[in-house]
Amino acid sequence: MTATTLRQHGLIAGLLVLALLFPAVAANDYYIYVMALAYIMAIAALGLNLLLGYTGQLNLAHAGFMAIGAYTVGILTVDHGVPYWIAFFLAGFVAAGFGFFAGIVSLRLKSHYFSIFTLCVGYIMYLVIEKWDSLTHGTVGIIGIPAPSPIGPIKLESPTAQYYLVLLFLVLSLWVMGRIVNSLLGRALIAIRNSEDLAETLGINLMRTKVLSFVISTFYAGLAGALYAGFVRFLGPAIALEAHTFDMIAFILVGGIGTRYGPVLGAVALTWLTQSLQFLQDYRMIVFGPLLILLVMYFPQGIIGWWLQRRARAEAAAADARIAADGRGKEAGANA
Repeated sequence: MTATTLRQHGLIAGLLVLALLFPAVAANDYYIYVMALAYIMAIAALGLNLLLGYTGQLNLAHAGFMAIGAYTVGILTVDHGVPYWIAFFLAGFVAAGFGFFAGIVSLRLKSHYFSIFTLCVGYIMYLVIEKWDSLTHGTVGIIGIPAPSPIGPIKLESPTAQYYLVLLFLVLSLWVMGRIVNSLLGRALIAIRNSEDLAETLGINLMRTKVLSFVISTFYAGLAGALYAGFVRFLGPAIALEAHTFDMIAFILVGGIGTRYGPVLGAVALTWLTQSLQFLQDYRMIVFGPLLILLVMYFPQGIIGWWLQRRARAEAAAADARIAADGRGKEAGANA
């Protein structure tokens, strides 16, 4: 294990310790609520990043699949009395099932045609949730969603307990995502992102691989929606609006597109930036918008992408210096 890898693991461990200590230093439960909500959105953004950052496909219906996961929990627990954890684990698979059928149809299109099609799919999801009163409760929404059931002696009703539950799923999501992107599947996705024609000549089944990426992405969205339902305990059609998808895209762009931890950094940073500008009320976007534009202009690869590029240049310069020093040493030895 190299020194760089050790430093990276040390940094990740330090950030995890800070996350574990956050409830102890938070001023009140509201700050815990905001941070937990940022973690939930980070899980959804991780799924979108797999499709956008690693596969090169922009799904504008991602918030709709998050809504499917959330409504699965809400409908099953409130209307049918299904235990929370059964509904929770079904939510991701229900969202992934819809993602499979949507992916088979939409991924036959390429580039902006795919994005426009998914935008329409997302709007259809929103309309279904808003109009199907007998199933989704329409504009009234689903009220009284139960909190996560206790796990043995551990009760999960307090904001702090739910914060640690969300953090646990975020860590697990990051670990699984790391296994995916470092596997042969991850390399195939990157090859498709770089050039579909070249990937096909290498023997990669484009349709099957892209659909698999779409399904995994929507599973993450459904999981985030399930956590959201148990955390907020109220659902309305607005959760399916494309504005939430654009929020996730912003998280990815700010943190670093195609990076493992970029969506998490972007979700936490932008969530707290939005909260800090609440005093501006309707004018906060006048400040937030230009800041985001400047960040994208000067850090097009995102914060983590910029840091990785800087580290790569430093390592390359150090390697060149070592090669030059070795060359001078051999030349001096020959002259002696």
